[in-house]
Amino acid sequence: YGARTLMTEFRLEAGRVLPLHQHPYEQTGYLVRGRLRLTIGQEQHDTRPGDSWCIAPDVIHGAEVIDDSVAIEVFAPVREDYLPGENR
Repeated sequence: YGARTLMTEFRLEAGRVLPLHQHPYEQTGYLVRGRLRLTIGQEQHDTRPGDSWCIAPDVIHGAEVIDDSVAIEVFAPVREDYLPGENR
């Protein structure tokens, strides 16, 4: 992570549901492997490897993991709750 952004890799199992939520971070993602069905605001997007997305701060979003997947996501500003350390 840097002074303004944090990059993370998510490994997601097929069948998992990431419930609708929102946060004050801009979130940009890239699907490396698998398939996700993303809900961003009122729209749904079926993603495949090579697809990317950007979610503005405070927009409600969630995902359904269709196949075992790997996604890379960047958050700005840095999500302190994702930083390594004790009690995290």
